[in-house]
Amino acid sequence: MPATFRQVSATFLLLTMTACATAQTPPSSDTVRAAVDEHTAAAGAAMLGEFREFLSLPNISRDHDDIMANAAWIERYIAQRGFESETVTAGRAPYVIARRMIDDDAPTVLVYAHFDGQPVAPENWATPPFMPALKDGDTVLDWDAALVGRIDPEWRIYARSAGDDKAPVIALMHAIDALETAGVPIRVNVKLILDGEEEAGSPTLEDILAEHAGKLDADIMVFCDGPMHQTRRRQLVFGVRGSATMHLTTYGPLRPLHSGHYGNWAPHPTDTLMRLLTTLKDESGAITVDGYLDNVRPISAVEHDAIAALPRIDQQLADELALGRVEGDGKRLEELVMKPAIVIKGFEAGGTGARSRNIIVPTATASLNLRLVPDQTPDEARAALEGHFRAQGFHVVHDEPTLDERRTHEKVLRVDWRGGYPAFRSSLDSPAVRRLTALLTGIDGQAPLMTPTMGGSLPIYLFERALDMPIVILPVANHDNNQHGRDENLRIQNLYDAIAAYAVVISGFDREQ
Repeated sequence: MPATFRQVSATFLLLTMTACATAQTPPSSDTVRAAVDEHTAAAGAAMLGEFREFLSLPNISRDHDDIMANAAWIERYIAQRGFESETVTAGRAPYVIARRMIDDDAPTVLVYAHFDGQPVAPENWATPPFMPALKDGDTVLDWDAALVGRIDPEWRIYARSAGDDKAPVIALMHAIDALETAGVPIRVNVKLILDGEEEAGSPTLEDILAEHAGKLDADIMVFCDGPMHQTRRRQLVFGVRGSATMHLTTYGPLRPLHSGHYGNWAPHPTDTLMRLLTTLKDESGAITVDGYLDNVRPISAVEHDAIAALPRIDQQLADELALGRVEGDGKRLEELVMKPAIVIKGFEAGGTGARSRNIIVPTATASLNLRLVPDQTPDEARAALEGHFRAQGFHVVHDEPTLDERRTHEKVLRVDWRGGYPAFRSSLDSPAVRRLTALLTGIDGQAPLMTPTMGGSLPIYLFERALDMPIVILPVANHDNNQHGRDENLRIQNLYDAIAAYAVVISGFDREQ
């Protein structure tokens, strides 16, 4: 068949499908699932090749040229599926805003994902973080040879952002490919906002939304980030914790001192800081800072019921992680992530192992992450913590203390705040959510789990303020994807499952109640 005839036929088919999309009955879930299965069988190797190419792009948001290269790659990639797009900035990392419109009167789904990743320590990885590795268990496979034959869905792809959060871009585009190849109409307009600075706290997102919110109107917003349930079941999530970061520094002698000559006389800043940190929580992990929990929103009866309906996985996880004890006084993990947390994520002073030295160091620093819940605010958390530090006898400063401050105060603490944002929690039972739940149930007859809150953080509160639509989180990554850590990975079956989820949404979502 001549190429020109094929092109004309394809164009005619696309126009016909577009014209009829909103009037047709949604395709059955079996039809959509068959289209996805046929597509992944036929195009799986090509799809994984595209994912490999995308993951090969370094994507730390502070590296401007690298993150701009990611945005350019995305624009080229989604243009092949009919998206109109633009890269926008508000003085820092880029965002990609895009749309694929079939009919102005058709329902519209807005999809969020982010394409930046956490900083890496390559020396800790089994394979280089930006040289994607395909593995069968611990065995590294040859990409080209492995993809010639059957692709085992249990294989995993190892690279930074494999699980958090480049997969949704690939999966959504292949959901479109699967439906179009099978002749299944796409019944919704699809809009995208892809974030290039989420792992840095999305510091310019508010400005981006102030300028571009008018381009993002939709009937529902689907946040595609985070892991699926630990049982590997699909879940819808209705909340995330807020987040803030702070660095605490205590001070000792002005210069390093020999610990033999001056030990027991010169205060060691490590001791001072460790004692302070132990005052923040008790043995069960409960926060002991006065005023910190004053404005915490209680867990509702509906949310308690939703938690009770979830499969209990605490013992399974404890066994998997070799934990001899867990915190929380026996409460379920799903309930505990609806409470605030103070996490000591790093401690720096002197050295260990080959770098250990017999000295009293001048300073010690700890990095803390604050996970907030509704209706806490970062400012309220800051006020409570700084009041606590002063109650512990510290002179609190926010810049490097002067020599006079160090000489005249017994305990000096520098508190360096690095920004933060509040939590988000929405209704489990809006009409749009009911429709979305029905579509996802149709994939395999298994209703998605309804999870009130995911423990991680996303800047959803800004979208809630700027946009008038239901917002729900649809995670796609495997729960053990090592996000933010070394050897981050994505199980291939999770990529296939994401394609199926997106395919039923874009072929079946409507405004019905």
